[in-house]
Amino acid sequence: MIDDIRETKECQLKDPMDLFHSGQVVKICAPMVRYSKLAFRTLVRKYSCDLCYTPMIVAADFVRSAKARDSEFTTNKGDHPLIVQFAAKEAQVLCDAARIICPFADGIDLNCGCPQRWAISEGYGACLINKPELVKDMVRHVRSQIDNPKFSVSIKIRIHEDLKRTVDLCQKAEAAGVSWITVHGRSIEERHQPVHYDAIKIIKQSMSIPIVANGDIKSLKDAENVHHLTEADGASGTMTFQWTAVAAFLYGEIGVILVLCLPFISPLRWQKIFMFPLWSKMAVFWNKMFLTIIVLLIVLFLDAVREVRKYSSVHVNEKAANVNSSAFDHIQMKLFRSQRNLYLSGFSLFLWLVLRRTVTLLTQLAKEMASHAALETQVNDATEAAKKYMAENERLQEALSGKGDSKKKESTDATEEKLKKEVEHLKAELQKTSNAFHKAKTEVAAVKKQSEGLRREYEHLMKEFEQLQQSLNKTEDKKDL
Repeated sequence: MIDDIRETKECQLKDPMDLFHSGQVVKICAPMVRYSKLAFRTLVRKYSCDLCYTPMIVAADFVRSAKARDSEFTTNKGDHPLIVQFAAKEAQVLCDAARIICPFADGIDLNCGCPQRWAISEGYGACLINKPELVKDMVRHVRSQIDNPKFSVSIKIRIHEDLKRTVDLCQKAEAAGVSWITVHGRSIEERHQPVHYDAIKIIKQSMSIPIVANGDIKSLKDAENVHHLTEADGASGTMTFQWTAVAAFLYGEIGVILVLCLPFISPLRWQKIFMFPLWSKMAVFWNKMFLTIIVLLIVLFLDAVREVRKYSSVHVNEKAANVNSSAFDHIQMKLFRSQRNLYLSGFSLFLWLVLRRTVTLLTQLAKEMASHAALETQVNDATEAAKKYMAENERLQEALSGKGDSKKKESTDATEEKLKKEVEHLKAELQKTSNAFHKAKTEVAAVKKQSEGLRREYEHLMKEFEQLQQSLNKTEDKKDL
């Protein structure tokens, strides 16, 4: 081991967290008992393995015995990035082992998933998933005592029957500064039962650090399938298919809107394009397609909002950020990508509505322009017809004025003769009326003289009546006496 260590000291250690930021599926050779030795690791690295683990080493024996160190750990210059997996149950013992291994490896991994009876009986392995505070304490101690910020501290776990306990364990480890978590998708009691990839996916959605899926992955195709099932960070840096599709859809929307807004293509021409048989067939399904895409974009937008809120709520204090800068950078990367997804889905939704409104407005404008053109044609036709009728009317008037001059003189003479006869007749009538009026005036004067004589006669009789009355009154007075 000594020669290998001297050779390793001369090489520059790598940051394993860079693998999770590479944008590719991270191919990891898991720790296997008696297999994951230097020779095996050298072999798998020739076949594009990105990250290798050593077999599980008991930390207490590794710290206490140089013989154990020589037999359990060997490495060389090309054996990087390398993670040394320890079995430990005490924080200080794990810290001591980490300090010893730190110059020669790129990180350590705490085994919290080994289901073997001897390990559980000794307080190692899978029994630690029921001691989240102890796991959190061990991770925190290693973080605080290892000065190299690129040195990774990870854990490997199994799941609980109650998945909430697993999520709680992972969140506590994350708060302590763990770099990533490997999740074997079986419980302690399960051995060859199917792996619960859905549980790994739930854990992944609850965390902001890389999650590595483990269990029944026997080929590269299996790794890719598990990545798609769990969304684990075998490819945490890649834009997933749905967001790639949304980005392509957004660029397509921008291109279509720019083409629709070109000034030299009139709305009438767009209407002719929309009248093509292909578009007519698509118009039958247009509303359904529009609503379907709206629903999909709203779902993706809400999912992006949830991701932004999740990563925005992660608070890393200054000390933790200095100690575990890679984890902090990973959280910031996740936040950036969730914000990117938010913008993609939000602008896609907005431009989809704008595109629908633009097509509608273009169609309405084309109809209005066609209607205006038809009305303008009708007005021009009516104007031409009116001009034609006026010209014909003028020609008729000219023709009529030439034929009517000769008849006009004859009609004028006849009218004058008729008027003369009427004047003579009126003069005769006037003479008759004047005679009758003179006669009536004479009769009125005679009647007036008669009435004047009658009035005088009436006054004379009234006077005689008064005299007779007075004489009668005197006679009666005498009789009374």
